[in-house]
Amino acid sequence: MAQAALQGARDIAHELEAETRLDCRLQAAEHVAAHDVLGADGLLFCAPENLGSLSGAMKEFFDRVYYDVLDQINGRPYGLLIAAGTDGTGAVRQTERICTGWRLEPIAPAQIILTGAQTPKAIAAPKKIGPDEWALCHTMGGTLAALLL
Repeated sequence: MAQAALQGARDIAHELEAETRLDCRLQAAEHVAAHDVLGADGLLFCAPENLGSLSGAMKEFFDRVYYDVLDQINGRPYGLLIAAGTDGTGAVRQTERICTGWRLEPIAPAQIILTGAQTPKAIAAPKKIGPDEWALCHTMGGTLAALLL
């Protein structure tokens, strides 16, 4: 999902002949620090839902940097992509509440990519998204990039 969104951002920058004006970074939640968030003009969050809420790594990211950036990123645009077995709404609600606290502005409704994974083996397995889901993620990344350019 994140790779598709990144490609969407780069494709729009290329289409607008603005590659030099867009610095996209794909970072795992555990490696993102407050200075990364403060330095971003826009944010796109990609996370799995686990047991009806955000995955541990993404929740830990928000817990770790929330107060360090509070009231310093108001009004910045954000997008949200959630991977889930059959639902995803819990992780969306949780992330949207955090983003509301940060006073971020959503660029589009959150996209939930359903994997259908229900067995322990399927849940633990790496996921691949299909072409339709890839296109949704690509569009989200492109939309954010277009708004920033």
